Amino acid sequence: MEWAGETGMNAVPDGVVQHILSMLSNVRDVAACACVCRRWRDCVPYLPALFFPRNAFDAAAAARGAADDAIGRMVASVARLRELVIYCPFSMARLPDWLGARSATLRVLELRMDAAADKADGHLDCIGLAANLEELRLWGVSLTAAPAWGRMERLRMLEVVGAPLRDSAVRDAIAACPNLTDLSMLGCDCSGTVAVDLHLLERCRLDILGAGNCSLLLTAPRLESLEVQGFTWITLRGHSLRRLSIAKSTGRVHKVDTGTLPDLDHLSLRGVQWNWAAVSSVLQCASEVKHLVMKIEFCGDLDALQPFPEVDLVDFFNRHPKLRKFEIHGAMFAAMCQKNSLKNLDSRFIIPCLEEVLITVRSPLNAEQKLNTLESLVKYSVKLRTMVIRISQMKNCHEAADDFFEEICKFKYMNYKKVRIE
Repeated sequence: MEWAGETGMNAVPDGVVQHILSMLSNVRDVAACACVCRRWRDCVPYLPALFFPRNAFDAAAAARGAADDAIGRMVASVARLRELVIYCPFSMARLPDWLGARSATLRVLELRMDAAADKADGHLDCIGLAANLEELRLWGVSLTAAPAWGRMERLRMLEVVGAPLRDSAVRDAIAACPNLTDLSMLGCDCSGTVAVDLHLLERCRLDILGAGNCSLLLTAPRLESLEVQGFTWITLRGHSLRRLSIAKSTGRVHKVDTGTLPDLDHLSLRGVQWNWAAVSSVLQCASEVKHLVMKIEFCGDLDALQPFPEVDLVDFFNRHPKLRKFEIHGAMFAAMCQKNSLKNLDSRFIIPCLEEVLITVRSPLNAEQKLNTLESLVKYSVKLRTMVIRISQMKNCHEAADDFFEEICKFKYMNYKKVRIE
């Protein structure tokens, strides 16, 4: 390449060089390129993003404050900084200077606060200096007291990871961000009630650790996607949900009040133990669901684990006529395979929309009823394309398991175009 008598990289126009180097964000790459020549170094002020990884500086540099100095110099040198991500150890005392220097242009901020050396009460207050932020992600913070960062009117995304929470602090922090469309609180430790009232919220992920009793009260008229984990009581008011996932890996889900779910496409219910009234309530409200995942092991109102009650197969599919994909695991499948589950079957019954079924079988008990249920699903699902039978954790020390597996294999052979075994 030749341009005005120059060859090689020297022939590339300044605008093209700036565009190429603007793709860099890792500060190690930025520093290496800045050392190549003055022309490349002059492009640093136009970088849109800076990313300081965990290994950006060695331990000795961080200990003597050289890391903070380097971060400050790089932030000061980028005049139009839109995104700042700091994963490496840094001093909280210097953060206000960095945010204040680029408050006019900064739109995205992500901080690993667990790497900060001097966290104290009020350590989040300085984030209010970047009043134009649109996305904020915080790792390892403490939200036991409400941050005094003022109103964050432009903030659209808030993500908090690995934080101890206090319900009043969460409520105040969310109230300071009234225009959020995306809210995530992942791997957080909380008890009490988490109350969320956001009229522009569209997507929400809440993951609470531990087996404690924590409740959720959520009001969000525009909410389309909700994933919650760890709550015992859940109340949803005024939403437009298309995707809903509720899980609790320890403890019990006692009550779920969703209201009607006319637009719901995807529903996932998971956990060790649910109150059957909570399961029934959600399924009744989700009559229009198209993709249903049921992975609940036990029912019961008290600590004693109980099996599911019988589920009438005909009634279930009549109540969910638009169901296209059904993932059913263990206990729920067993509930559909009880003595009276198929009592209402007749020649007029059809499952109109079901196309894919994934069934997890864990026990050879009630083998005949289970085979009858499998045969009914294939027979009456007029649009069925695929049935996957997953044999999981079944004890093979009893000959009943061998006999059952042999019958499953025969069933698969008779319906080889649709059925397969994993």
